[in-house]
Amino acid sequence: MFKTMNDLRFKSAVGPAITTLLLTGCMVGPKYHPPSPSANATAPPPPVVYKESPTQFQETDGWKVAQPQDAMLHGKWWEVYNDPELNALEDKLNIDNQNIRQFFENFMTARTLVAEAHSQLLPTVGTTLSYQASQSSSNLTNSPNANTGKVSSIGSLPFDVSWAPDLWGRVRNTIHEQQYNAQLSAADLENERLTEQASLAAFFFEIRGQDALQQLLNETVENDKKALELTRAQYETGIGDRLSVVEAEATLQTVQSQAINLGVARAQFEHAIAVLVGANPSQFSIPVKPLLTDAPAIPLGMPSTLLERRPDIAAAERRLAAANAQIGIAYAAYYPSLTLSASYGYESSNFSHFFNLGSKFWSVGPSLSETVYDGGLRRATVNQFITTYNADVATYRQTVLTAFQQVEDSLAAVRLLSQQILKQQQAVASSEEALKLEIARYETGVDPYLNVVTLQTTLLNNQQTLANLHVLEMTSSVTLIEALGGGWDLSQLPTPAQVSKKLDKAETTIQK
Repeated sequence: MFKTMNDLRFKSAVGPAITTLLLTGCMVGPKYHPPSPSANATAPPPPVVYKESPTQFQETDGWKVAQPQDAMLHGKWWEVYNDPELNALEDKLNIDNQNIRQFFENFMTARTLVAEAHSQLLPTVGTTLSYQASQSSSNLTNSPNANTGKVSSIGSLPFDVSWAPDLWGRVRNTIHEQQYNAQLSAADLENERLTEQASLAAFFFEIRGQDALQQLLNETVENDKKALELTRAQYETGIGDRLSVVEAEATLQTVQSQAINLGVARAQFEHAIAVLVGANPSQFSIPVKPLLTDAPAIPLGMPSTLLERRPDIAAAERRLAAANAQIGIAYAAYYPSLTLSASYGYESSNFSHFFNLGSKFWSVGPSLSETVYDGGLRRATVNQFITTYNADVATYRQTVLTAFQQVEDSLAAVRLLSQQILKQQQAVASSEEALKLEIARYETGVDPYLNVVTLQTTLLNNQQTLANLHVLEMTSSVTLIEALGGGWDLSQLPTPAQVSKKLDKAETTIQK
């Protein structure tokens, strides 16, 4: 009785433990901890403000940042430019851009891999219905008692179940790896979306700049035509000379040539925008609208939050998590694998007796396998994934450094360009006044027309430089927004549970 009670106690204690082990097992391999963004453990934390922020300099003229300084862009970041046409194009891009669509489908593929990994936790059930009829040869023996020439048949309907419990976490680490890869794919999607959005905005402001330059050259052509008419009239009345007429003609023709050349760049930018928004360039156009404005105030946020705002940094960090899970998968190969299998079904040579009690058969049993010697394969595999992880750490830290570099570069560009624009505006004003004075001197016969031509050229060059600086300032502000991560932040990255959800029918429909 005492032995029986002990047996019952042992079974009641060990049974649930074995069941728990079979169902959950343990996880081998290193636990993941996000690495420090800096390789130097004693490196100081990020500063309160960016080094190249205008708030760090004494001069107050030029571009300003939005206040408060810790504010951030959210959502449709391009709306900071207050341009309805740009807003409409960006909305169309988010729907019809084929590069974004490709990255979206890559994300859907990554989610299906999560489902595939999940399936390894469950048993596999299969069946094979078979029927075979045969007749033996009548020439196999001469014995009169031989059972020759008889037709025989056999039918079988087995149900086979096989399950390999995840004792050491190989399957769970595989699931985690695929979940992290799906998150990585989601971050890549957002990074591609931001790149396409920024490219569209930059091309849009390039077109606006080309339209402004075209307007400037058109006005210059009209002024040069009037100047040519004046020099011809003076030559025909004997006041002027032929040289002045030729100089005026050359000046007009040069500007006309420049005006024609502007159409090349504008057409190319327009075609590029058409492709970005998923339109045929042959059926797409953007109305001419000269517009040169100063870059708007852009909220920078705190440098310490940059890591949470850049999708490429999020992708690099998720790649690290996936690489860490790979190490756990490699470690699981050191441990034995258990497989539980069972079979149940019906088998009979007479179909009428197929489902009788006597036709039943079954089998059940576990199998345990372990690699005794592999020539160092498992150790080499673990080392491979460790070195891959270390390389990904370096990639992550380099991505962080590059992100700060891009922000500082763009801040310096926008700040200095805004100050250069102020000086260039003064240069244009001075050139206009000098040309006005020189024209008066020419008309009174004090100076030759060559002096007028020289100052006309100087004025046009200064005006073109000013227009180009406005374009550079606007495109640099777009680059700054892109470097800051646009309107994205880490809270928008889907969780492992979200990427594990089953795809709906619309997401798995073949595109026409």
